[in-house]
Amino acid sequence: MAHHFEIYKDKAGEFRVRFKYNSEVMFSTEGYSSKASAQNAIDSIKKNGPDAEVVDNS
Repeated sequence: MAHHFEIYKDKAGEFRVRFKYNSEVMFSTEGYSSKASAQNAIDSIKKNGPDAEVVDNS
């Protein structure tokens, strides 16, 4: 699998989501108190991500 979302628990016990491509972490989310909230973040990214605009602040 070249890319995937991964839900994990951080040191503080919060659930986080990271997106990996070829084993490299491309991004990770804030911490969530429940696994369901982390899954909701994944669902939102999948639904809204393809149409998101790119803002270049460089």
